[in-house]
Parts: sequence; structure tokens; C-alpha cells
Amino acid sequence: MRSGAPATQYSVVRVLLWMSGVLLSFTAMAPSIRALSKTLSIFEILSIRTATGLVVLSALALARPQLRLQLNTRQLWLQATRNVLSFSGGFAWSLALTLLPFATVFALEFTTPAWVALFAVLILGERMTASRIGVVVLGLAGIVLITRPGVEGFQPASLLVLAAAVAFAGSAICTKKLISSQTVFAILFWMNVMQLPMNLAGSDLLFVRKLGSGDLLPVIIIGVSGLTSHLCLTNAFRYGDATVVYPLDFLRLPLIALIGWWFYSEALDPMVFAGAALIIAGVLWNLHDAARGK
Repeated sequence: MRSGAPATQYSVVRVLLWMSGVLLSFTAMAPSIRALSKTLSIFEILSIRTATGLVVLSALALARPQLRLQLNTRQLWLQATRNVLSFSGGFAWSLALTLLPFATVFALEFTTPAWVALFAVLILGERMTASRIGVVVLGLAGIVLITRPGVEGFQPASLLVLAAAVAFAGSAICTKKLISSQTVFAILFWMNVMQLPMNLAGSDLLFVRKLGSGDLLPVIIIGVSGLTSHLCLTNAFRYGDATVVYPLDFLRLPLIALIGWWFYSEALDPMVFAGAALIIAGVLWNLHDAARGK
């Protein structure tokens, strides 16, 4: 769908399906990163993600010659910009997961849709409607209810997440610009080619020797979810404006708060559900207007 073009119910359903994959991928990735952080550094964990993606995509390119034809150097500067931003955001987010509760990391990360909305209007020329403003306002209000930030409880590691949010927003805008001229396969291939050396630069090249049999499951989850998260998000941008697609990621907060409570005994109170209600209300309003082409 072109930027600024009216959405249809069909395209909104496509966005919902692809964003469901994003939510599941990132939600599965978070506890896996925390589990592996006891053995590996963040650079080494992210190396697993990008190396797995590159192996899978290279195998597909070898098996299907038509995919190799999609790999060109047009807009390589934009690919590089996207990947530097994505790498920076991913590193800061992953490090924060080892230092802060899940709900806090995800809540602060969810300032990203506000940045995306601002950048989409300024850079992509997308329309700012009442529902698009509403989903950001209600989403941020939900976050405040869940985290109830205060100076007394401020943790310096929170700045990592805020920096990641801005980087993710910039990466999202680059992705939206790329999707009009590049295939999903090309975007994902260049992402892994460019980010793997960045990750290896900070890694022990023999870090796989640190892994034990108990690390196999989180390694697999990170390898798979690292690829599927970007596959689903990039495809979602093909069917919707950035200001429709990205706010759906707000739904990840109440889900990850429940996982943090269930598996890690992190605090969970009624405000999580009150905040989630605001988040969901804003998302539904935005999707309703998008389906009507408003």
C-alpha cells in the first residue's frame, strides 16, 4: 500500500496477521536472551541471530536463482542506515533485558510508536489523523499506568531502552521507504550481511564453545525469532502505513508482563490490566478507522 493511501479491510487483516508474528517473535526472544546472557555476551547472542538468518537466506538464494536476482546494490546507503539503526537499537534493547524487569523494558521501548508517528509525518508524508494521534496517546497513557515512573525509582539502564526506541523508529522509517523498491528477501539478506560483522566485532570468535546442552533451546528460539520478527514486520509495512502498523506493537506489553510474572516472579498488579485496556482501546480505534479508509 502506498504511503498515505487508504487502507482496506483486506490490507488491515494482512497487517494484523503479520504483526501477530512480530508479537510472538519478540515475546519468545526476550526470555531466551535473558537465559543466554548467563553464558554469552550481548554481541555473541546477537551473532547467533544474524548468523542463523544469513545461513537460512543464503541457502534459499542458492536453491532459488530468482531470489539471487533480487540482491542489488540500489539504495545500499539506505540499507546501511537501516541496519546501523537496527543494530544499535537491538544491542541496547538486549542489554536492557538483562538489567531491568521485562515490563519496564517493553514499556519504555513502546515510546517507539510515538517517534514513528512523528518521523512518518515529517519524512514519509503520511497523514496524521485523530485515531493515529489517539493510539499513541492512549498507548503512552497505558504505559504510564503500568510503570508509574518516578524520579525515586529511576534506573540509569532505562536510558538504554529510550535510545533503542529512537533507533527502532528510525529503522522502521527506513524499512517503509525501502519496501517500495526492494523485496522483503533483499532487505533481510542485507540486514544479516551487514549486522553479522558488527556483532562479531565484539564477540569471542570461539564463543560457541561456551554453550552447553541446556542452551540449545534458547539458541534455536533466538535464531528463528530473529529472522521471523523482521520478516513479519517488513511484510506488515507492505500493507499499511507506519502509523497503522507500529502501534500494534503496544499489545506486546501486557503479554510480556504476564510472562515476567509467570516465569520470573516479577511484580504484577491491577494497573497492568488497566494500562493494557487503554493500549488495546487505542489499537482498536486506529484499526477501525484504517479499515474504513479514514
